[in-house]
Amino acid sequence: MANAEQYKPDCGMEDGFELYSDVVTKSWIVTDNLIKITRPDGRVVTPYIKHRRGRTFICEGDYIITDEDGTHHACGEDIFYTRYEKME
Repeated sequence: MANAEQYKPDCGMEDGFELYSDVVTKSWIVTDNLIKITRPDGRVVTPYIKHRRGRTFICEGDYIITDEDGTHHACGEDIFYTRYEKME
């Protein structure tokens, strides 16, 4: 059974962080809704999860799904409940 939680910063749900400036300049993704965290030294970073296809950067409202084998997936809030049902 998989576990899913809406992403919360500083809770260890991500696998790492990338400088936001690198994401913007080196990636071919839409950056409009990416989470941006400002570090005490002023650097702005974006959290990501790793999977077999590479990295997925986490956006506002994303759910992080953890499979039984520890694999992570991100799912947008807009489609989460169309793919998964809430367990009581």
